[in-house]
Amino acid sequence: MQYGMVVDLRGCIGCHACSMACKMANNLPVDVWYNDVQTEGGNSRDTPSGEYPNNAMRFFPVSCQHCDEPACAAVCPTGATWKDEETGIVHQDLDVCIGCQSCVNACPYEGVRTFVEDPKFAMDATFGVETAPAHKANVVEKCNFCAPLVEKGEVPACMEFCIGRARFWGDLDDPESEVAKLVASREYIQLLPEEGTGPNAYYLV
Repeated sequence: MQYGMVVDLRGCIGCHACSMACKMANNLPVDVWYNDVQTEGGNSRDTPSGEYPNNAMRFFPVSCQHCDEPACAAVCPTGATWKDEETGIVHQDLDVCIGCQSCVNACPYEGVRTFVEDPKFAMDATFGVETAPAHKANVVEKCNFCAPLVEKGEVPACMEFCIGRARFWGDLDDPESEVAKLVASREYIQLLPEEGTGPNAYYLV
């Protein structure tokens, strides 16, 4: 089994609902995002590519790619980052992480891992599902495909709240799954395939 995410770039409107759903479900601290929506035009949000008047805007929701060969796990000195061979999900154990940031430096996908020096929250109230992580200081955090929800038969929060229905999630190894059929039938791109990590996020074009 290999869980993966498929995003239809024709349907993604860059509304950031996936980012906010993830932030709420995981009760993420200020400045911590497991899921971000990027564009091709630059490092700032909502920046079109090309030159006026021939600009174009294409949105890429980006989170952990849950790679076949995760570079982050290969360099982690404590085993805090590890790949579940049964599900293909790459996990981050906050109780084992020592905050060395080796994984941040090794991961080719900029921004999907965040070093949390001192978790601060916008509100005093606690949000999130009952399985939201207990955020700690001086550790690295990342998306885990909402693994506790998945274990209960639910889907990741980012997929459930996508208003454009541009996200699809499931077992890529199952040829009868929706995600496997989409990848087999549509043209797609992946992010930085040349890095050799084998990302399990597919973007339909």
